[in-house]
Amino acid sequence: MTVSRSRSAWLAERDDRVAELMDAPDADPAMLAKTYERFRLVNAVVSGERAVYRRWLRPRLSPVRPTRALDIGTGSADLPRRLLRWADRDGLRLEITAIDPDARAMAWATERPPTPGLELRRASSGDLVAAGERYDVVLSNHVLHHLDGRELGALLRDTEALLAPGGVAVHGDIERSRLGYAGFWLGTLPFAATLLAGSYIRPDGLTSIRRSHTAAELSRVLPDAWVVRRAIPSRLEAIRRADA
Repeated sequence: MTVSRSRSAWLAERDDRVAELMDAPDADPAMLAKTYERFRLVNAVVSGERAVYRRWLRPRLSPVRPTRALDIGTGSADLPRRLLRWADRDGLRLEITAIDPDARAMAWATERPPTPGLELRRASSGDLVAAGERYDVVLSNHVLHHLDGRELGALLRDTEALLAPGGVAVHGDIERSRLGYAGFWLGTLPFAATLLAGSYIRPDGLTSIRRSHTAAELSRVLPDAWVVRRAIPSRLEAIRRADA
C-alpha cells in the first residue's frame, strides 16, 4: 500500500526542495558551457518560441517605431536572438535588453557574436526598476520554477513596474505533469549519450518539471490582474497587461 500511494502521489505536488545541478556555485564550467550551447536546440523544441513571437511580439511591432522588450533571466540569450532574427526577417523594428544576474551565463552569452538590437546586461529586474526603465514587452522563459514564493512575488512586482503603458508581460514556464515528464524523459533519451552528453540539460530538465507549477497552482499564487494561459507543449504563460 505504501508503494501504491507513493506512485499515485508522484508529481502530484510541486517539489521545490530539489535543485538544478547547473545552479550550484561549483557547477562544472565545461558542462555549463555545453549546457548553454545546447539550450538553443532544446528550447527550439520545448519553449514555444515561435508562438511567443507570433502571439505576443509581432502584433506590437512596427516597421517604423522600435518596440522595446526585456528578457529576464536570459541565460544563454538564445530566445532574444531568435526573436530579433524573426523581427528583422519581417521588416519590423525590435530592441531587446536581455538580463541575467548569473555572471557565468552572462559571460558565455557576451562571448557569442553580437546580434543587432540585442543589449546584454548582468542585472536583476530590481536593478532595472531602480533605474526607472520601462518596456513595451517583458518576457521570461523557464524562470518561474527556479523561484521561491518571495522571489516570485518580487519578480511579478518588478514586472508591473517595468511595463510601459499598454505593455504586456508574458512569463513562460513548464507545466508540471506526468505526461510532460515522461515525454521529456523519452524524448531526450536517444540523445543522452550524444547531443546532450557532457551537459546538464537532461537531469536538470527533469528536475525543472518537478519544480514547476500546474495551471491551478500558478493561478493561486498570482496577484490580481495576472492570468494563466496554457500553451503547447506542456507550457504555462503568466500574463499581465498594463493599462494604456
